[in-house]
Amino acid sequence: MKKNLNKLLSVTFALFFILLTTAFSSFGYAEEKKAVRMMPQSFAELAETVMPCVVNISAVKTIQGGSPLSKHYFFNSPFGKNDPMNEFFEKFSRENNQKERKETSLGSGFIIDEEGYIVTNNHVIKNADEIKVKIKDGKELEAEIIGRDPETDLALIKVKTNEKLNAIKIGDSKRLRVGEWVVAIGSPFGLEHTVTAGIVSAKGRVIGSGPYDDFIQTDASINFGNSGGPLINMDGEVIGINTAIIAGGNGIGFAIPMNLAGDIIQQLKQHGEYARGWLGVQIQNLTEELAEYKGLKDTKGVLIGKVFPGDPADKAGIKANDIIVQADGKKIETSRELSATIAGIKAGKAINVTVLRNGDKKTFKVEIAKRESEKLSSSEYNGKEAETDELGINVSDITPEIMKKIGITDKEGAIILDMNQDKKGFKAGLAKFDIIKEINRKIIKSKADYKAAVKKIKTGETIKFYVKRASRGYMVVKLIK
Repeated sequence: MKKNLNKLLSVTFALFFILLTTAFSSFGYAEEKKAVRMMPQSFAELAETVMPCVVNISAVKTIQGGSPLSKHYFFNSPFGKNDPMNEFFEKFSRENNQKERKETSLGSGFIIDEEGYIVTNNHVIKNADEIKVKIKDGKELEAEIIGRDPETDLALIKVKTNEKLNAIKIGDSKRLRVGEWVVAIGSPFGLEHTVTAGIVSAKGRVIGSGPYDDFIQTDASINFGNSGGPLINMDGEVIGINTAIIAGGNGIGFAIPMNLAGDIIQQLKQHGEYARGWLGVQIQNLTEELAEYKGLKDTKGVLIGKVFPGDPADKAGIKANDIIVQADGKKIETSRELSATIAGIKAGKAINVTVLRNGDKKTFKVEIAKRESEKLSSSEYNGKEAETDELGINVSDITPEIMKKIGITDKEGAIILDMNQDKKGFKAGLAKFDIIKEINRKIIKSKADYKAAVKKIKTGETIKFYVKRASRGYMVVKLIK
């Protein structure tokens, strides 16, 4: 009896241990399965579902001038300039370059509704005289431009048809995660309905194409002709518009997120353009040097370099050198965040903008306007060389003549017209046409202010120049006198 009891207890314990181990093991596998989405065995079903919604676009453009052949081929004679045929070929080239020729660019796009509205890139159809769209069944349809947004390189076109077309499903690009599988469909090099697969390599990429850069980076193969085609998630939804590649980048491609494109596409459909909000300021990110100079703990915020007279910020009381930290209820840490926030606000809406001014927080009510242009200007000033001071700098008062020639609106400050490259000023990072606004936090309004401030600083002491540079905005340059 005792033996049987012990045997029963042993079996029970063993079963309990197995069940316990299995439970923990199952829990672990469940967690692992939840965290990792395995590579699909095939993309075939997804491709079959989406391909009818993807189109090939050919845009015919009129180009002034002859073919590249006329510009390069005829002028490589072994006889050089003395070739007797040169006069003939030069005349031929001049006449040929006056002629117009047709050039066809190829791209991709995708249908967003059954009425025939198609999303593509602006650069695919820009300056097109004629646009033709080929759908999956081989039919070629004429299309017209509904609206374009060059800032984000987006365009909306519409084909003329009585049929109901297959529309693609729109996804949520905010839910997209780095490492997820994606599929690109388009017409690289004119090869229609080419399917490539890869992963999301990164999000929020800035590649220098414009102020609203926020690209999805992918290693799904994207080439010339893929422009305007969809980037698809594993649910068969478009989450991006394939737009750019890096030359020699070994397959690195970039797509505009659909969440960024969505509102733009709707406005293009309704109004033919995208009306961005305009605050009326030139802005820049804070550097560590600027933050330190302004007495800030970090570089979060956007420094205003210029306020355009008569525009919304100016009317509200915002000034140059203010640091924007909040707009329309959103925290602002970078110039990209501010640009995107203001761009998405409709003209006429009043928002609160919070700034730091000399360490104090101030909030202004600003009525946003419609942005017409960037209002940036620059030109070159050909000033005469002059003698430089002990720091290797030659400064001047800002005269109306200088303002006109250099293309600046600043009336106060000391502008650098010449520099000695062997002296401290140039080596520290000061540059020609920098406008010195402060020295060691003392305001500089003129050449006399500059000279007086530098004279007071002893040899061996630090000089901090707070300067405004046309290409970069405000910056701090430090040197030892």
